[in-house]
Amino acid sequence: MNSPVNNVLKQLITFDKSLVQPVYIQVAQQIINAIQRGYISKGNKLPGTRTLSHLLNIHRNTAVAIYDELASQGWVDIMANKGTFVLEPEQTTAKIKATGKPMNLAYTYPKEAGFPFQTSFHLASTTQETTAKYIINDGRPDLRLHSAHQFSKWYSAAMKRRPLIHKWNRSSISTPFKFKTQLCNYLNATRGFHITPSNLMSTRSTEMSLYVVSQLLIKQNDVVLVGQLSHYASNTIFQEAGATIKTVPVDDNGLDVEYIKKHFVKNSIRCVYVCAHRHYPTTKTLSAERRLQLLQLAKTYGFAIIEDDYDYDFQFEGSAMLPMATADADGMVIYLGKMGQSLFTSFQSGFVVAPENLISEANNYLTLLDEQGDLIQQQMLSELISEGEIYRLVKKSNLVYKQRCDCLCEHLKYYFKDIVTYKKPSGGLAIWLEFCRRISLVKLAEEAEKIDVFLPKTILYQNKNTCSIRFGFAHLNEEEIKSVVIKLRSAYDKVANF
Repeated sequence: MNSPVNNVLKQLITFDKSLVQPVYIQVAQQIINAIQRGYISKGNKLPGTRTLSHLLNIHRNTAVAIYDELASQGWVDIMANKGTFVLEPEQTTAKIKATGKPMNLAYTYPKEAGFPFQTSFHLASTTQETTAKYIINDGRPDLRLHSAHQFSKWYSAAMKRRPLIHKWNRSSISTPFKFKTQLCNYLNATRGFHITPSNLMSTRSTEMSLYVVSQLLIKQNDVVLVGQLSHYASNTIFQEAGATIKTVPVDDNGLDVEYIKKHFVKNSIRCVYVCAHRHYPTTKTLSAERRLQLLQLAKTYGFAIIEDDYDYDFQFEGSAMLPMATADADGMVIYLGKMGQSLFTSFQSGFVVAPENLISEANNYLTLLDEQGDLIQQQMLSELISEGEIYRLVKKSNLVYKQRCDCLCEHLKYYFKDIVTYKKPSGGLAIWLEFCRRISLVKLAEEAEKIDVFLPKTILYQNKNTCSIRFGFAHLNEEEIKSVVIKLRSAYDKVANF
């Protein structure tokens, strides 16, 4: 006759072999639940592994793994030649008596701090929620192009590399491991650099890179110059560092360098932030002539240039312009970029290229924020670079994004003729749409959301001189692009005829 414990296990335990979670974990969790609920009491002897395997119709090794898991959590005691007995883990913490509080408030967590702290207007979230089917962003890759199975294999292989153990035990983030060497090789080959790991800092994102650089460069009320229309996230980082932001006009040749000469004097500027390849948000390219002018002015006026090259890899036609930093012989440029944009978001990373003494100091800041870094990610990326896989992924994705860019331009020409003007970009993942007739972009977004197209406020640019949208297209396939453009035209008609 089965013991009471055997009957309880047979009645309560179920598992699904199709789940990702291993069977032994599923069963162990259910036994723990039975102990907690009192179905199995302290001191009860659990069936042997052979009996348990027969009882649940599982392999004996699985039964052994179940008991090992329970023992590791302190729920059972496995005694040699005697059996497995149920324990009750001791309560290691005790509640603090809340005197002077009503019983219903004694153990609820407070909603507000009981002490003052500094809030920040600049850091207010720009995230908006929506239930719309289509969401337009400012230009991001399409994660659906990636093979989850392939990335899982790469990540799993990287985790098994023996050098990772040594890296986890390292004492300094600045130690040049394989990833930095491979990243240097990649940047030297693709961007015309001649750098070594001592000129490079790897971070988790461009925003982290810019934050660290801002901590090094900017003091309270230092002047930072940005384009008249510029990246809101970058401006936020500068403002939080205490900078006074001043704007510079941007035309078809990029940032107006002559304007800087006319309106500012030597030593009055701390740094100039520029997206040299494609200005954010307008996608205007800084011309070669202005690049040289800006480099010379930086040397004369004594300011730093922060060159954000956020979409260098996405070049569809012709060759990408090399970064200003490759022509900088005076150490005036700090170059920011992204690595792995053709991969899943969690596999992407940021980097900073700068003179060695600045990188050394920047690494000290980074140690405070992120001493360990993502070693598995770095291991995987270094292997993808060394094997040439990263080049293949970039080229493959660029073919798709070029087709989508062409598709969007065709539909804009058909559905928005004489309504918007735009210049087809030679690369990048977004198009700058300028409305010929001034309308309320906020109302346009409201009408569009009613028909399942969401335009977040961060891609809308409207003032007395501007009525434009930065339209990111890369995350939409061609069928979705057509549907979005048709819906957007419908929303426009309602707003225009309002």
